[in-house]
Parts: sequence; structure tokens; C-alpha cells
Amino acid sequence: MELAAIQSALRDRNIDAWLFYDHHHRDPIAYRVLGLPKDSMVSRRWFYLVPAEGDPIKLVHKIEPGHLDTLPGIKRLYAGWQELFAQVKLMLSNHRDIAMQYSPNNLVFYVSLVDGGTIDLIRGLGKNVISSGDLVAQFEATWTEEQVQSHYAARDAIDAITAAAFQEVGHRVRHGGISERQLQDWFLEAFRRENIETEDPPIVAVNAHAGNPHFETRAADPTPITDGSLLLLDVWGKKNTPNAVYYDITWVGFVGKAPSEKIREVFEIVRGARDVGIKTVQDAVAAFRPIAGWEVDRAVRGHIKKAGYGDYFIHRTGHSIGMEVHANGANMDDLEIHDERQILPNSCFSIEPGIYLPEFGVRSEINMLVRQNAAEVTGRIQREIVII
Repeated sequence: MELAAIQSALRDRNIDAWLFYDHHHRDPIAYRVLGLPKDSMVSRRWFYLVPAEGDPIKLVHKIEPGHLDTLPGIKRLYAGWQELFAQVKLMLSNHRDIAMQYSPNNLVFYVSLVDGGTIDLIRGLGKNVISSGDLVAQFEATWTEEQVQSHYAARDAIDAITAAAFQEVGHRVRHGGISERQLQDWFLEAFRRENIETEDPPIVAVNAHAGNPHFETRAADPTPITDGSLLLLDVWGKKNTPNAVYYDITWVGFVGKAPSEKIREVFEIVRGARDVGIKTVQDAVAAFRPIAGWEVDRAVRGHIKKAGYGDYFIHRTGHSIGMEVHANGANMDDLEIHDERQILPNSCFSIEPGIYLPEFGVRSEINMLVRQNAAEVTGRIQREIVII
């Protein structure tokens, strides 16, 4: 746990304390931020208070007194519920504004993990409960320089594998054929060779399947990739090394001499929306203007709406990227949630607008890494449909 850094972040935000709470591993964020073991038995409630100034306070049950022994601070014990409530009141007595894993109206539901009853308890003590969303983003979704380099390493491998995949499709379509599932298996074998790991296999989708943003190939439905097919590849992975972070891209190609005018039109709109998102971020960062995730989504979505396809862009513009492909930083989202979390220096996220029609779908996804005064697209940028 980075105690000094947490306390500094609390002071920067004028928050009195960050209160961590768990029961039965319901809050994985607490375990990651505090560096607690994930496999311990937690049958009783525990609280851990990190004040902006002074020593942390631990509150643990008398039959599980060692739960927080790896953390600094003063230990207090309880057994009965009356004792628990009295101890919580005591530990918060000098603080008013308390950050917790909570989001008003459950808006940022990735962070809103503390149950409503516990929130009632803290508010009943006259405390002002504040969302820990930006704190979580700082300690879960900003990267070290070593992690940045692991992202670049994953980028180099995945960009090369994806380019090779389009070539493989062209060869196989003309020499025996290939299905979505076979290409997915080809990717996984390439990942093994390049020491890339992934939580789930890449999305390989043709034609109408590409109109489903989270399409899953099935062994029982080996859809072939044939001449005249639009092919969408959504590929994500990270190096199989400690603390490595993900790289996550989407490209589209067409098997044949030339895609239809409709496909070209949709691709150009999606490409333009993606570029609007990139420019929105870069302009704000270069001007040292704070920018929230919802602002990026609104700009990108506005471009697609203006082109007449707003009803076919059915997901957020992008997601935070970290050691998990969907991390706990700001998402580029003004659709599924109004994400007011700030885009922080040394954080990374995707920009991936898409238009999903019944007959086909197009998405273009890049990753952006933000520094103190600049923001970069970390990999290759698709400018034209790949002709296979």
C-alpha cells in the first residue's frame, strides 16, 4: 500500500479520509489498492480508515484479528454489533468528508461496491460520503514507466500479429478456406508464440456477426470467411510478465477487390468519429485543461449522430485500460453512464466508435496514453479498409 501517496491524494482533493470496508471479498478494489491477500477467509466485516493526516485505523473482528496486520496503523477490535457501531463512530469522529467505494445513483457502477446499508450507517453518523472514483482511478489505472514499456511491447506483438492475420485470411480463402473459429485459434497460437496472454480470445466476426459488438464464435457454428466478406478483428492482450498492461485494438478488412459504397461510407464516418475523439483529448491535454470521460464520448457520438447513424452506435466510446483490459480509470462514456471521472496523467484508454447495422458492423479502436502535457495514440491507426 502506498500510504504517503494516498494521503497526499486525499489532501489534494480536500477529503478528510478514505474508508475501506469489506465482507466476504465483496470489494476487490480494496484488496488491490491496499495490497491485501485475495485468498484469505473473510467471514466478518472489517474497516480500514486512511486519514489525510495521521495514522490509519484498523477495525477487525475478535475472531479474525489478523486480517489487516500487513497494513500500518492502530488496531481496534469488536465482537458484537453494538461494539462495531461504537467503534466505527469513534474512528470517524474527527472526520467529516469520507471517500468510499460508492457512486451517487450507482452511476459509476464499477466503483459503487459498498452496500447501501453500510452507506446508511456512515451517513447516520453525520458524515458526508464522497465517491472514491477518482482516487481509485489514480491508484488502479495510472501506469508506471515499466508498465508503459510493457504496453509498447504488447503493441509491437499484437500489431504484427493482426497484420499477419489479414494476410493469413487472404491465403486461406484462396487455398482451402478458413472459418471465424479457425482464425480465432490461429490468433491464440500466435499469442502463445509471442508470450501474450489474454482473458478472452479475440473477436473474429464477418458480415452480420460484425454487427454484434460482443460477438462470440461457437464451435457449432463455424461461419466461413469467404470472398466478399467484411471482417472485423478485435484483438487485446498483454505480455505474460508481472504487472503488464493491455493493448486493445479493432481493425476491419474486406475480402475481395473492393467493398461496397455502403461499407466505405460507414467506415469513413467511424474513422472520422475516432479522429474527433483523438483530437478532443489531445487539445485538452496540450492546453492543461482537465477533461472527463463523458466529454470525449459526447464529441465522438455527436459526429456519428450528425451523419445520421446515432441509433447504431450502441456502446460507450472507450474504456480504461490497465492490468485488466477494462480497468478502473475514466471511461469515455456519456451513454451507459455519465462518467465524470477525470482523465489522469499516465493513464490509458481506448477510443473505439462503431456503427452496427443488421448486415454488417464497423468499429475502429485505438489506445491513447496521456502524459502531463501530451496524449499519444500508442499503436498503428487504421486509415483505410484493409483489402484482403
